[in-house]
Amino acid sequence: MSEAIIAVDLGGTRVRAARLSHDLSILTRQETLTEDERGLEATLERIKEMVRIVWPKDGETTVEGIGISAPGPLNPLTGVVVAPPNLKGWHNVPLGDMLRAEFGVPVYVGNDANVAGLAESILGAARGYRNVIFLTISTGIGSGMICDGKMLLGTVGLGAEAGHIIMMVGDEVSSLEKEAAGPALARKAVARIQKGEKSQIADMVNGDLALVTGATVGNAAMQGDVLALDIVKTAGRVIGLGIVSLLHLFNPEIVVLGGGVSINLRELLFDPMRQAIREHCIDRAYWESLRIEPAALGENVSLIGAGALVATQGGVMDVARVIEKLNS
Repeated sequence: MSEAIIAVDLGGTRVRAARLSHDLSILTRQETLTEDERGLEATLERIKEMVRIVWPKDGETTVEGIGISAPGPLNPLTGVVVAPPNLKGWHNVPLGDMLRAEFGVPVYVGNDANVAGLAESILGAARGYRNVIFLTISTGIGSGMICDGKMLLGTVGLGAEAGHIIMMVGDEVSSLEKEAAGPALARKAVARIQKGEKSQIADMVNGDLALVTGATVGNAAMQGDVLALDIVKTAGRVIGLGIVSLLHLFNPEIVVLGGGVSINLRELLFDPMRQAIREHCIDRAYWESLRIEPAALGENVSLIGAGALVATQGGVMDVARVIEKLNS
């Protein structure tokens, strides 16, 4: 009999499910709207329905397990989703136990950024590396870390939250996410325009600054807008400084960058980021052989990562063993 893995990507907007082969190739997938405003039970039923649709029906395929990529905070050791800000009514939901009782197979739940980092380490840009930092820069900044071949989880699975590196900005306590994610770009642009600086950003939203997003700033920067370019350059430098701290702490071989902000802006963000890394590491040994690469798996990263959770038994297996198994 053949084996399959069921992967679920639980997001604030969509629930996606897929059946994967033993080598984490996607065989079939299904999706629906999350509609969390209809209540927890209704969303749970939609998750179960997506799993039922992609479940093998040939009688010759067994399911090795279900992997779930979900927004944090959550505890991957217990499978409890604690309090995700983009899922209304989700507080201490034992999602792993619920699906295990429903489908009778092992269930592994992982933070979406951790899971994406695991996927990139097994099949993506970081394949073959044992010490990996993955950062996703979008409406927030999430991260996943592979240390000596294994996913970094921490005592209760809450580790590897690089987006919440604390920093002082003026007299205020802030964080990497608050200073460099998409909403930060929008906030800074609006503040400067309101103080009288000129920018095509105002024209792009027909003067309604409430409509400015990180994407608006990014698009203006790519068109050469001076104010937008300055904001993006500053964000790149801040991200670079955050990476410096990670290099000093973890000394990785490779840093992989994903998420809408990094994908869309690429070198506009990467150049000041690399400069900050070169200028502020305590020694060039931290960066002279370091690879910095864009993420490779695109929108499928969460589904592949959820499948990788099953393949690694929740992230405890060495990625090298999993890669070897996938190639067999």
